[in-house]
Amino acid sequence: MNLRDFRRAGHAPTLLSAFLYFDVSFMVWLLPGALATSIAPDFGLTDAQKGLMVAVPLLGGAVLRLALGLLTDRIGARRTGLLGMVLTTIPLLLGWLWADSFGAILLVGLLLGISGASFAAALPLASRWYPPQYQGLAMGIAGAGNSGTALATFFGPRLAAAWGWHAVFGLALIPLLATMAFFAAFAKDGPNQPAPRPLRAYAEVLGRGDTWWFCLLYGITFGGFVGLASFLSVFFLSQYGLSRVEAGNFATFCVIAGSALRPIGGHLADRLGGVRMLTVLYLAAGVSLLGLGTLPPLWAGTALLFAAMASLGMGNGAVFQLVPQRFPAEIGVATGIVGAAGGLGGFLLPTLLGAMKGATGSFSGGFVAFALAGGLGGAAALAYASRGWRGSLVVEGGPAADAALVPGPTLAEAPGAA
Repeated sequence: MNLRDFRRAGHAPTLLSAFLYFDVSFMVWLLPGALATSIAPDFGLTDAQKGLMVAVPLLGGAVLRLALGLLTDRIGARRTGLLGMVLTTIPLLLGWLWADSFGAILLVGLLLGISGASFAAALPLASRWYPPQYQGLAMGIAGAGNSGTALATFFGPRLAAAWGWHAVFGLALIPLLATMAFFAAFAKDGPNQPAPRPLRAYAEVLGRGDTWWFCLLYGITFGGFVGLASFLSVFFLSQYGLSRVEAGNFATFCVIAGSALRPIGGHLADRLGGVRMLTVLYLAAGVSLLGLGTLPPLWAGTALLFAAMASLGMGNGAVFQLVPQRFPAEIGVATGIVGAAGGLGGFLLPTLLGAMKGATGSFSGGFVAFALAGGLGGAAALAYASRGWRGSLVVEGGPAADAALVPGPTLAEAPGAA
């Protein structure tokens, strides 16, 4: 692929705006997880309560992505993104000035779901500027905004140690407002903005079998990535006895693997085939998590988590290389539905890890369960779902790219299917 042609094919300021919006939103969304090692001692939380606290924002994001998906189709991705950022200021103010109990921090986390819902606006904003042969890379670049999780895990514990965890919510308003100003100035809705669709169109998307397969696949990749990202600080502190800042450092190192490699996953899916890429990535994640289930020493556990997060992050890019090809006219609602499933998967994982730790006294069972159900089970589900998909590699400007524009009942026409 010629990068010069890629730059000419779309609108770089909008792609950058989508990335920044996604980035700052993910940073805000994961704040309860990044600050969990500081919040938990103040409220005397159990392992199960810690898992719930870091999981609730992911549940809020899952629910609210559906709403932002509807808004994206009806008022456009740019207006939806601006509205999302304005609403995100509310839970940040509450976390800064009001949250003084476990119940209050759960409410703040639930409302922070609006920042996690940014997915349903940021990706359509970027996607609608680019032709099919560049969808994987464009969506990967915009989706790399999940690097905001690394900003949260790295800076959150440090700022909390200096000024207290309440202040971190207030400080997060600064990058949020700066991003909002940049977004308002430079983001533009794409020329291929579809007309608002009637509500029955959303029911039609839900009625397609591929929608539910995508929900499962993304629930594993994105749910695994964001669920682990929100829980890793708790894991490193509890399992290895690190300090809060050290736990944040190790969590950041692992998170960077998934966020930085997401565009690579989308690009390789463009070139090699989405199903082939996803199969390899699910298996790699499953094997890494099985190894982690043995609770190895710090250096080995970190290496296995790095590999698992890299596989899951690349899997996110590979899944969303396929989504806009399958749903070119309904990308807003499709990303909302599939993204909601990802958020739901993210809610379940830290809840499971916290509950298993509380019940058994060990993280081992939770990691093994996710390895079997998510990694190995995801590969098996993909093999079953893709049996009827007619695959081909993306050839720039070739028939595979042209075929992707034709909607159909399966992914038979989508580039990257294999």
